[in-house]
Amino acid sequence: MSGLLNYAAGNSFLHRLNPTVKLFCAFFLCASCFITGKISFALLIILFNLCLSLASGWVIFGRAVKILFSLMKLSVVLFLIQILFIREGEILFIILNSIIITKEGLDFSLLFVLRLIAATMPLSLVLSITRMSDISASLTRTFGIPYKYAFALTSAMRFIPLFSTEMAGIKETQMARGIELDTKNFFKKIKLFLPLCAPLLISSVRKIEGGAISAELRGFNFRTRKSGWKKYPFTFADFLALALCISIIVLSVFY
Repeated sequence: MSGLLNYAAGNSFLHRLNPTVKLFCAFFLCASCFITGKISFALLIILFNLCLSLASGWVIFGRAVKILFSLMKLSVVLFLIQILFIREGEILFIILNSIIITKEGLDFSLLFVLRLIAATMPLSLVLSITRMSDISASLTRTFGIPYKYAFALTSAMRFIPLFSTEMAGIKETQMARGIELDTKNFFKKIKLFLPLCAPLLISSVRKIEGGAISAELRGFNFRTRKSGWKKYPFTFADFLALALCISIIVLSVFY
């Protein structure tokens, strides 16, 4: 998913929202996914995320679709693992006289993977339409959160696109050397990818060290609430977005 979680410039309604409001809205949508016990509601959250991505522009929508398909591939594995280990409930059918598929296991597994997809998409959307610097500066100026904590939060979110970009570069390097990383054999692919974890961690740690030195040179320890020049005022659109997301989380309780 290299590049799918990087910021994409735009002037849409969601781009113009306060960065802190975007974070809260993403949190409310994620929470509603785990509060609800309905499969249909989780599907509606996924559809709502796709609509928000479309409203942000075709580039963002294309990224959302790619992320959705990537999550679906992972969800297939998780779905099979869950459904095979849950034996409570009404038995639907038995495979090879030993594998039992129950109605409760089917419902739980499907809800589990839909929650995973629906809870992941809001954060990926926020990362695509918001600069990390705006998130940390907004948390510091608006809510008075110490810059160190805001920077730690944005750095943790920055690791997601950083790891994907580094992994893509390592993969291309290995493929240029003749290693068949695009094989269709799932087990062979895992065997080939495991040795790449070490160079991925080493290169990422080097970037972290370089980033830390750069932050120190820019006076990281002296930054305060008033250090930033950009202001992040709340507008009517921000309150409207918050009200919508709060209504969704309330609906998830009573749906």
